[in-house]
Amino acid sequence: MSLTLAQLTTAIKDTVNVDEPTFDANIPLFIKNTEERIFKSVQLNLFRKNDAGNTTAGNKFLVLPLDFLSTFALSITVAGEQRFLEQKDVSFIQSVWPDSSATGIPRYYAQYDNVALILAPTPQAQYPAEVHYYYRPVSLVDVAPGQTTWLSVNATDALLYGALTEAAIFLKSEDSMLQRYEQRFLEALARLKNLGEALQTTDQFRYGLIRTQRT
Repeated sequence: MSLTLAQLTTAIKDTVNVDEPTFDANIPLFIKNTEERIFKSVQLNLFRKNDAGNTTAGNKFLVLPLDFLSTFALSITVAGEQRFLEQKDVSFIQSVWPDSSATGIPRYYAQYDNVALILAPTPQAQYPAEVHYYYRPVSLVDVAPGQTTWLSVNATDALLYGALTEAAIFLKSEDSMLQRYEQRFLEALARLKNLGEALQTTDQFRYGLIRTQRT
């Protein structure tokens, strides 16, 4: 089963039995909020990218790609050798290297804000850099009419119930209804997390089937 934007919109309106201009105008926001929750809760390998660039001599910052969500590795190339930097907190870098004018070969990095990483020591030269990161895929709201996205094909229940949760908040629905939608969303999210953080990261030949503790 897959959903286009029009189909998902219809499903939301039919479920809550609301067809009103202000509500309709907010449906794209419900969907985008749900996508954001999913992207920030589940690490799927297919949402990984590499971005190549260069550090700048004397500049402790490395600008991030526009679709950046979170980083999982950063490497620089020094004299033909690729070196992976160790991720730290910003507070660690600023306390250990308080003088950003002191330069050297970077060994550590941290996410400074939504647009840049901070490196330590500050690069003494220009080094080829490669950021390995999770990215924010294009929203179902922004694709061409009639088109789908990976989530709208493979995670329709998560999209639907997440959007219904957002809709219930908007409509100030009864708590029981809101909780019902949220529970269905969390169940769908758990299945996605199992795919992204277990099935995609284990080798059944080496590790066998996934086992869960009985309660």
